[in-house]
Amino acid sequence: MNDFTALVKSRRSASKFIPGVELSDKELDELFSLVKFAPSAFNLQHARYLVIRDPERKELVYEAANKQYKVRSASAAIVVLGDTLAYRDVGRLNEGFLHLGVIDKLEYDMTVESTTAFYESRGERFLRDEAIRNASLSAMLFMLAAKDRGWDTCPMIGFDPGALRAALDIPDTLEPVMLITIGKEDLSSQRPRGYRKPTGEFVDYETLQPAAANSESASPMV
Repeated sequence: MNDFTALVKSRRSASKFIPGVELSDKELDELFSLVKFAPSAFNLQHARYLVIRDPERKELVYEAANKQYKVRSASAAIVVLGDTLAYRDVGRLNEGFLHLGVIDKLEYDMTVESTTAFYESRGERFLRDEAIRNASLSAMLFMLAAKDRGWDTCPMIGFDPGALRAALDIPDTLEPVMLITIGKEDLSSQRPRGYRKPTGEFVDYETLQPAAANSESASPMV
């Protein structure tokens, strides 16, 4: 088993953390220096992260997250946000290529114009979907990077986005995608890993087949 395979298989969603474990700025900066290599559409890097460690501010997240204890016990609660207006940064993000001569001014202008038109022509729902898609890719890399460095995480969708916005002053242009709690897992109540579908239930080649669970011809589970 190679290192990456072991890493993927060892990552678990931690339901309980050991309270009082500190997570330093240095460790977080090292994690995010890897996370920045996550893919994103047009290299727009839609993901924004808000790290909450202060106990009083973490209590606000705890309330918005339906009082889930893992928020209180975690070393940090990290709000993953997707920037719905990330496309407006396309010019700045491509200036380096322009200055290095990788692209000329004509190609630079075309890139800015075409990317802007691509996003602005598709409406608000598309902007929100794009923010969620791309921030989710980044969040998965964050969780793998954290595990590689000995930290445990849990992605969470059980929170009130409106309450979270109000508590943390999150602007409307940033979409709350998920919470990630991070710390050292308390293994005392860890359950076995949940059932994972065999690949034949979620992978098709060339032609999409009916989902086994919804197919009348599916064999009963035994």
